Amino acid sequence: MEIIRIEDANDPRIASYHAVRERDLVGREGRFIAEGKVVLNVLFSARQFEAESALVLDKRLPGMQSTLGLAAPEMPVYVASQAVMDAIAGFHIHRGILAMGRTRTLDAEALLESLGDNALVVVLVGIANHDNVGAIFRNAAAFEADAVLLDASCCDPLYRKAIRVSVGAALKVPFAKLDNDTQLFEALERHRFQQVALSPSGRDDVTTLSRQGRTALYLGTEGEGLPAPLMARMRTVRIPMSDAFDSLNVAAASAIALHRLWQ
Repeated sequence: MEIIRIEDANDPRIASYHAVRERDLVGREGRFIAEGKVVLNVLFSARQFEAESALVLDKRLPGMQSTLGLAAPEMPVYVASQAVMDAIAGFHIHRGILAMGRTRTLDAEALLESLGDNALVVVLVGIANHDNVGAIFRNAAAFEADAVLLDASCCDPLYRKAIRVSVGAALKVPFAKLDNDTQLFEALERHRFQQVALSPSGRDDVTTLSRQGRTALYLGTEGEGLPAPLMARMRTVRIPMSDAFDSLNVAAASAIALHRLWQ
C-alpha cells in the first residue's frame, strides 16, 4: 500500500477530510466518511462501495496493517500526527482512523428484482434520527435482512454517525430510496412482498409474526409512527408491553420483530 505522510492540515490531498463534523451535514460531493477499525474492515471487505483513501493517526498505523490489507492495493493511506489530524478534522479525533468512500445509488426496482423468494426487507418511513437508522441497519445485518428501503424523509444511512452506530452494517446491507411511502408500498406489492407494519396500535401480537415468502417489515418514526392510511393497506403487529409506558425505541422494537422473522 502507498503510505503518504501528511505534515500540513491544508495539504490538498486530504481536502475532502476537512471539517468532517460540519460537512457531514451537507454531503461531500458523493463521498462519505467511515470511522473506526471495525467499520473500515467492513468497508474494505464488503466492497459495496469504493474506498478512495484512508487517513490514519501515526501511532495507530502499526495496528492497522491487517485492516488496510483488505483495501485495494492502489488506495493511498495518509498518515498524520494527532495535532495535524485534529486540525484536519476540526476537532479532537481520538480514534484516529478514517476512510473516504464514494457513494453508490442502487435502484429500488432492480434491488427488489434481485432478491430471492424468501427475502426479508426492512422499510423505514420518516426516521430522521441517525442513531436509530444506524441501529436498525445493525439489527438488519444481525438478523440477515436482505435489504433496507427508505423514504426520502429518512436520514442518510451514510452519514458518519449512522455508519458508526451501525458498526459498518450500513456499508454491508444493500439499501435504496424512494420518494414516499406510497411508492414504497407499490414497489413492494409489484414484487410480491407480504407487507407488515410494526406499530404500538397493531392488531396482531408480534409473536404471531412469521416469514412466509417475501416479507417487508415497516418501521416508522417515534411519536407519530407510520401514517394511518399506509397501515390500513397491510397487516399490523404490535409488541405487547406494560400499559404504564408509552413504547419502545424504534431500533429496539425492530430487533424484536426481526428476530421473529429470522426464526
